[in-house]
Amino acid sequence: MMMYDYAVIGGGIVGISTARSLLLNNPRCKVVVFEKEDDVAKHQTGRNSGVIHAGVYYQPGSLKASFCKEGAKATLEFCEERGVPVERCGKLIVATNNLELERLHGLEETISANAIGFERIDQVELRRREPRIVGLGAIYVPSTAIVSYTAVVRAMAKEFTSGGGEIRLREKVGALAEEAQHVTVATDRGETRARRLIACAGLFADRVARWCGIEDDFKIVPFRGEYYRLGDDKNGIVSHLIYPVPDPALPFLGVHLTRMIDGSVTVGPNAVLSLKREGYSRFAFSAADGIETLAYPGFWRVMRQNARSGSEELLNSIFKHRYLAQCKKYCPELRAGDLYDHPPGVRAQAVMKDGTLVHDFLIRRTKRTIHVCNAPSPAATSAIPIGREVARQAEGLAG
Repeated sequence: MMMYDYAVIGGGIVGISTARSLLLNNPRCKVVVFEKEDDVAKHQTGRNSGVIHAGVYYQPGSLKASFCKEGAKATLEFCEERGVPVERCGKLIVATNNLELERLHGLEETISANAIGFERIDQVELRRREPRIVGLGAIYVPSTAIVSYTAVVRAMAKEFTSGGGEIRLREKVGALAEEAQHVTVATDRGETRARRLIACAGLFADRVARWCGIEDDFKIVPFRGEYYRLGDDKNGIVSHLIYPVPDPALPFLGVHLTRMIDGSVTVGPNAVLSLKREGYSRFAFSAADGIETLAYPGFWRVMRQNARSGSEELLNSIFKHRYLAQCKKYCPELRAGDLYDHPPGVRAQAVMKDGTLVHDFLIRRTKRTIHVCNAPSPAATSAIPIGREVARQAEGLAG
């Protein structure tokens, strides 16, 4: 049986970026990636809004803040050097009432602490720049950009395999056994051995971690993010990305207007509990996934802490006119007939037993394995520095 130097679980952007970094660091090492789907980037990576975030919202000094800023620069350079289409369209964070205007001041402090360029604009200037958007003022962040992360991952994967790396598509990992000299990876096609293993398993990160004896103090709770696409006649409705001012008491950013790299415009996402980890339809259900979530004490603590916002999100999901109202606050011309179905995503949110949402990146390790247990937004933006850091840590594992 061939012995690999590294095995990587997961063909999303974090897994492929890590595998690529391992080969860049040591072109002679043998690296294999296992991906259960028929292509890379089929789940969280390929179902997000395609934004290259500047790092506006993140706690100064956190891994999110540092990785995002470094990752935005690295992602733009990667795309421009390899011909992956990218557009620096900028972002406007729009205040629609006096409370949100006050919150902009706090957001300015965070942006300044993270050393990100921005401009505060008033109502008149907002109207000049975006005639179809209404608000009392806004923060303009020029460095925010858009891209297809599926295209980014495919470019990374091509570079990885051209350098001698191996990607095994349609091969699902079912078990791991960490032994004295290697890790055995059992898949639906047989067994593979590697000296070290990196798990970037996304929605299944907690289960894969448990296979290696990682402390069972967190669980992945899946939240479905539902989007709508505006009709083609609305493709020119905005020139920038339009975001609401975030409520600091809520865990997610809220519904926004997003220009996509293909020229379309989407509205979303919301955040509703999914009872299936890869359940993209509204009624998707897995008995195993649902029972695991509902039996977890941390889930109920989160629900109690966020009962009002959670019920609002659910109602907005059920009733299209409520969802629409979130958009009409800053884009009043939109009508229900403007909203067309768009593929949703499911985000993997790590929740601790005490009900704490894990907002930063969470990486755990054993003697021969590293597990990326939580990689929330802006993981796609941050994937290149995350991959570098995980590769660095992997090189320090037992040989």
